[in-house]
Amino acid sequence: MLRLKPSTTTRSRALRLDMTLAERLLWRALREQFPDEPRFRRQHPVGNYIVDFACIQARLVIELDGGQHAEALDYDAVRTHQIEQAGFHVIRFWNNEVLENIEGVMQKIAEALTCDGERPA
Repeated sequence: MLRLKPSTTTRSRALRLDMTLAERLLWRALREQFPDEPRFRRQHPVGNYIVDFACIQARLVIELDGGQHAEALDYDAVRTHQIEQAGFHVIRFWNNEVLENIEGVMQKIAEALTCDGERPA
């Protein structure tokens, strides 16, 4: 079993306490739409990264991007590639997309789960 560095666990816990408005809104929507299965984790370590949300069963990672990500496209591409190398499918949403169209975001997540063999509730 791969053990995480204590600093990764500490950072992950700190991020859970300091979620953005978009992360809080999506977390609430995920818990409401999928109360039992599939289960989502927030601020979950995957390899060298801490992803915003992960569904381990469906091997799905959801990343939310704020304005700073428009300037970090190369970094995000490398990050996405490495997370995919770990066996996950990555979908990304802009924060404003979550804030302005949570229903559409949830539909895309449900579709991604269905494509991965999960059946949304």
